[in-house]
Amino acid sequence: MNAFDPSFSLIIPVYNRPDEMDELLQSITCQTFQNDVEVIVVEDGSSLSSEKVLEPYREQLDLSYIYKENTGPGHSRNVGMRRAKGNYFIILDSDCLLPPTYLEEVRTALNEHYCDAFGGPDAAHASFTTLQKAINYSMTSFFTTGGIRGRQHALTKFQPRSFNMGISRKAFQVTGGFSPMRTGEDIDLTCRLWAHGFETRLIEKGVVFHKRRTNFRQFFKQTFAFGKARPLLNKRFPETAKAFYWLPSLFVGFGLFAVFSILVGSYLPAILLLGYFALIFADSFRKNKHLWVALVSVLSTAVQFTGYGLGFLTGFFNRRLVS
Repeated sequence: MNAFDPSFSLIIPVYNRPDEMDELLQSITCQTFQNDVEVIVVEDGSSLSSEKVLEPYREQLDLSYIYKENTGPGHSRNVGMRRAKGNYFIILDSDCLLPPTYLEEVRTALNEHYCDAFGGPDAAHASFTTLQKAINYSMTSFFTTGGIRGRQHALTKFQPRSFNMGISRKAFQVTGGFSPMRTGEDIDLTCRLWAHGFETRLIEKGVVFHKRRTNFRQFFKQTFAFGKARPLLNKRFPETAKAFYWLPSLFVGFGLFAVFSILVGSYLPAILLLGYFALIFADSFRKNKHLWVALVSVLSTAVQFTGYGLGFLTGFFNRRLVS
């Protein structure tokens, strides 16, 4: 196969995050990648516009700005991809930062093993807050559900996530891009890519620094939405339904059982639960080398499992009621 010569178009939807957009654009200007790169920012009906933030970067980047009414991130990405000139689109969330070698790593990986869609992992930048580092741990750890989606040898074929995702122009044209779903739209697109015979893979060195949410309320709301979307995706794509998606809901049930057991004088379930949290603390401390990050990782994992578990149950019973 001939070497892949990419013309990358970076597609970035943004909603009320001008400060984060500034940081992302700054990281794009520091790329070691030598080819021209197109950057398309799609403002999704924000009240806090990012347009002025873009002005200092126009001389450094091939930069386009699109303002549209609020229709959600999936539709915004489609608008950007329809406008794009490149032969390969890279979709990024506005709360990401790129390491200097990001685009070079992606090009190298695509030349070694071309695929029409990829996903990359995320990590916590040294500048992130304690909470952001803890949330990143919970979303990526082997000991949480993050371990399923973020590893090359996952339990299913790799499902790219839209905060760090690439898709070829051909694959976009065949699939039509993202569906109108506001949550789970990246998984929906992945399943349709598979149905059309396109390969997806993880580019392990294509890492971004992903800020995610800045408080537990936002994080709970996000994970609840993820969980609620999963039963709908399972119904739409039955071949993707796996037993491990029930794990967070089982965690919620076991937590309630542990509390009830204490009330009747049995402490074993609570001890088992504390043992799991001790494992989370120890693993986070090993990775982050920070006591407070490890402690907050315990809380963020509990929020993650509770939010996703309750969302999954809500989506599951809603689907049953309308079936």
